[in-house]
Amino acid sequence: MTSRVQEVFGNKLRVRVCGICIQGDQILLADHAGLGHPHFWAPPGGGVQFGESAKAALAREFKEETGLDVEVRDFLFACEFIQMPLHAMELFFEVRITSGKVATGVDPEMGAQQIIREVRFFTENQIRNLPQAYLHGIFREAPGIAQIGRLRGYFKL
Repeated sequence: MTSRVQEVFGNKLRVRVCGICIQGDQILLADHAGLGHPHFWAPPGGGVQFGESAKAALAREFKEETGLDVEVRDFLFACEFIQMPLHAMELFFEVRITSGKVATGVDPEMGAQQIIREVRFFTENQIRNLPQAYLHGIFREAPGIAQIGRLRGYFKL
């Protein structure tokens, strides 16, 4: 973890929203610098701002990170991640693209030192060929892309 990531996100509870965007046999993931070595691929999403609904936050975060407008659909599952100094409660929703083209966006909280390196769709085989350490922990809970969309409940990662 970089010192800038620790400065912005460390030593506080962070409520995050994440979107599971599956098209055909592919899932959309964003690569975040400073959270894994050398990669951390996770579903797009980010922090909920005070006074903002979870669904509005996810639509905003998706636009910022991926350039896509989405319809936020059903709530799927929750994850808790505690690895000091990071502590996050993540709420995962199904999303459907309504407009736009996939593009690598930005994280406004990070300022000039951006952490979003790439955004792209992955097939199941491409995900299986990545080291587990490069993937969000939710991929340990589901053997494939379709199973991630069917996860329900609470997971401690």
